[in-house]
Amino acid sequence: MTVTPNHPDGQKPRILAPAGEKSSFLAALQAGADAIYCGLKHFSARMEASNFTLEELTRLTALAHQKGVQVYVAMNSLIKPGELEEAFHTLQRLSDHTRPDAIIVQDLAFIGIAQRVGFKGEIHLSTLANVSSPSGLKIASQLGVKRVVIPRELSVDEMKQMASASPRGLDLEIFVQGALCYCVSGRCYWSSFFGGKSGLRGRCVQPCRRIYQQKGENKSYFSCKDLSLDVLTKVVMTIPEIQTLKIEGRKKGPHYVYYTVMAYRMLRDEGHDPAAKKSALAFLEQALGRPATHYNFLPQRPQAPVLPDGTTGSGLFLGLVKGSSQSPYLSPRERLMPNDRIRVGLEDEPGHFVQRISISVPKRGHIHLKGKSGMIGKQAFLIDRREPMLEELLVQAEADLERLPLYPLPESKKKRQLFVPAKKRRRIKEALIEGEMSLSRDGKNGSKEAMTGIWLPMDSKASLSARRAASVWWWLPPVVWPDDEAGFQASLKRVLDNGGARFVLNAPWQMAWFTEESQRHSNQLILWAGPFCNIMNGMAIEKLEEIGISGVIVSPELGHLDYLELARQSPLPLGIVIEGNWPLGISRSCSDEIHRDQTFKSPKGEEAFVSAIGPDYWVFPNWTVDLSSKKSLLWEAGYRLFIKIREAVPSHIHFKSRPGLWNWNHGLD
Repeated sequence: MTVTPNHPDGQKPRILAPAGEKSSFLAALQAGADAIYCGLKHFSARMEASNFTLEELTRLTALAHQKGVQVYVAMNSLIKPGELEEAFHTLQRLSDHTRPDAIIVQDLAFIGIAQRVGFKGEIHLSTLANVSSPSGLKIASQLGVKRVVIPRELSVDEMKQMASASPRGLDLEIFVQGALCYCVSGRCYWSSFFGGKSGLRGRCVQPCRRIYQQKGENKSYFSCKDLSLDVLTKVVMTIPEIQTLKIEGRKKGPHYVYYTVMAYRMLRDEGHDPAAKKSALAFLEQALGRPATHYNFLPQRPQAPVLPDGTTGSGLFLGLVKGSSQSPYLSPRERLMPNDRIRVGLEDEPGHFVQRISISVPKRGHIHLKGKSGMIGKQAFLIDRREPMLEELLVQAEADLERLPLYPLPESKKKRQLFVPAKKRRRIKEALIEGEMSLSRDGKNGSKEAMTGIWLPMDSKASLSARRAASVWWWLPPVVWPDDEAGFQASLKRVLDNGGARFVLNAPWQMAWFTEESQRHSNQLILWAGPFCNIMNGMAIEKLEEIGISGVIVSPELGHLDYLELARQSPLPLGIVIEGNWPLGISRSCSDEIHRDQTFKSPKGEEAFVSAIGPDYWVFPNWTVDLSSKKSLLWEAGYRLFIKIREAVPSHIHFKSRPGLWNWNHGLD
């Protein structure tokens, strides 16, 4: 076994396996994973996975620890205002009884909760938290985070930039295998708009996987291939700060988990051996995934992640259902084995179902399907395989589990209230913070009464007077990539040098740019957290106050009762996006097949368009958020800053006249 000299003490990066149910957890153990991540029935960003009860997870964790394997619990959903007490008690019981090695979080509230309940494990920051630029790692470390999962969109050179900026005591984790999302993690609201379910709360209905129509063509313009770094793992291993190789797939079965873990163990431990490398690639071929891509990993050879004419569902594509409604059948492209599981239809399609195969079916043979109406023409996928060897390994692991005692947890006792809503709100520094703000790219707000908000970075050739710099609210972008950070900081410094003092940050980690040097330029800085910080509860706001935030523009994904409750909880002044162009999401890539600034249509008739803004692509619906009729109610509740977002929309795109209340009346799951 070759030791990688770049890693401390010769320690190689650990292989982190997914588990959405018991058999996948046991498969990860049998494959030799170093750590396993999984979720509970609540507060997980993969709520469509089966997930675990506390009792189940406590026993499985004991088995993993017995075998020297770590367990991380994903509590990476956002918490609504009314869910704080449940989050406290859930983490308290997890800490007292299950004792996982780490929790993976997106919501800053969980950092505070972990501290209050005395959680002894590590805090890992989910990729949903969107730490996309190197300097932000310092803020994460200051908050007590021990590991950051960095975005999938980064090149290896950008990973090295992140590694160089990583403070002592904080390491990095990267995805090496699994599904890719079209939009940047933590910057996708598509499921909320088109499905009424929040992806940031683990309930994504995967609208990007659907077939859309543009200019008469029907294609999956936004459905991505699966990420697979495979043989490039050897390059990752030259970066010592990357100490974990993560396999995505908590909705996958044990077959996928077993073979991907085995493959990456070989690539890590025996990657220099051509025979082992060949075996590893063969294992990945058996992983039952979509076509694979290296995506942006090699900056000189980036690969397009989108497969416009390919299949959009997870699993290995087998073909289309044929026959008649009375006698539907499948002629599979691959041989099927007894106990294989196939899914007919896409995961988010109404009426999709899973069928277990009872007999061997040759390639291009026939298998008759359970009688269900409307299945003719639907896609079928192989999603799990239970070959005898794997079944035997799972039986052995199950026997090990059964030898452990049961861990009945005591009934949860009502504890003292661990979160006390703020009784006093910090005084607003200046009266100018109250009122409306018009946010645009060029500063033309169309209203003399409204405050002016402008997105950074600004054109370096544009003139900037001290008066303008001081009067404008400067909005930081929702994503700043490592390659763009230096240029962005130069633009920010120019504003500060000219007397700029009011800034809206769209990630908590952007506090790193307001260093002591910056504050010498302006000792009257007013820093607000913007709506892309996805703040939903008072506990998260407390953490923002600790790092110097003066006010918060809340997440757009709450219902009206949540907004009112959040106003009662917040220790800081609050703002809200009350009108304007809120995006479906932000992506670092765009298929050559999609026409920019031209509408495309969903199967349900919803329309949207893609615009290039800076280094990214923003996807906008052709209707706006509009809570203006609720302004007086929000003011009475305590909201003081009302944002209107003005994006430049091509003149040929017609906006629908429809209520822009989005989720005001019902809230999001």
